[in-house]
Amino acid sequence: MTLDWPTLLPLIFASLMGVAILVYVVLDGFDLGIGILFAAADDHEKDVMIAAIGPFWDANETWLVLAVGLLLVAFPAAHGVILTALYLPVFVLLVGLILRGVAFDFRAKVPAGRKARWNRAFLFGSLIAALAQGYMLGVYVLGLETGFGAVAFGVLVAFCLAASYAAMGAAWLIYKTEGALQQKAVGWLRTALVFTVLGMGAVSLATPLASPRIFDRWFVFPEMLYLAPLPILSGLLFLWLWRLTFRLSETGDAHSLKPFLALAAVFTLGFAGLAWSFYPFVVPEKLTIWQAAAAPESLAIILAGTVFVLPVIIGATIYSYHVFGGKAADLRYD
Repeated sequence: MTLDWPTLLPLIFASLMGVAILVYVVLDGFDLGIGILFAAADDHEKDVMIAAIGPFWDANETWLVLAVGLLLVAFPAAHGVILTALYLPVFVLLVGLILRGVAFDFRAKVPAGRKARWNRAFLFGSLIAALAQGYMLGVYVLGLETGFGAVAFGVLVAFCLAASYAAMGAAWLIYKTEGALQQKAVGWLRTALVFTVLGMGAVSLATPLASPRIFDRWFVFPEMLYLAPLPILSGLLFLWLWRLTFRLSETGDAHSLKPFLALAAVFTLGFAGLAWSFYPFVVPEKLTIWQAAAAPESLAIILAGTVFVLPVIIGATIYSYHVFGGKAADLRYD
């Protein structure tokens, strides 16, 4: 393949879109997960959990906007195909994100007697958004099919991704909280890890079976040897993280960030496997990166804007996490 600009520009934007999706899944994954964990927390714990994500959750969704924006402007043909096939789950996703956003603000402003209903709204909004994202992933893996098998697989992935987000949320709470809530989060993490492993295993098995082309990319030599580190490292990280959860109560805060970093690494490895499986297609088995891309002249103009916008987003994200580092304090609105 000759790497001239018409060839290289779609690759650049596909990489940028992939990075944006991965960052979104890691960052917004933990605050969606904390919303899901509201189901097992008492009122005081919910306030601390909100304080643990308060400075970050809205900014985390910027990465979703960036990913969808790149899909629209850089790959308009793929944008039309994907969003047409996933119209209903995208609608449900937006309803969930709006519901949790409204609940986040309203729970702080209503009388104490009405706070519980907005806590439930935050829980359901987070759960709905996570399930919708998981369903879309499952259907996408199977090539945007609409049959019973694709729907069933989408539902399976939906619940497993929600469990993965819950694991991320628990890991974030281990890092941001202390005392009884921190220990409670360790237990939540253990439970969520079981379903996370099942979910990633299901996706890993179904992806090569969904397409002979993907099967050939994974199970032929020498590619099979080159790709072996992805599942092996993921398995070792899960095993190490499982063992770590039984030592966190003894080590205090010394290793509190490690569960979150380990899960972020697992998500990265899983994403790398999916990227390898589907390349060079942006719509599985239908449109390649180059077939779906906008004109090179348009991509060049968009890239010029991205060069200015992307560093601002990255810098603002790093700055906010730096400024609001440390343990979450009691929630205050004064």
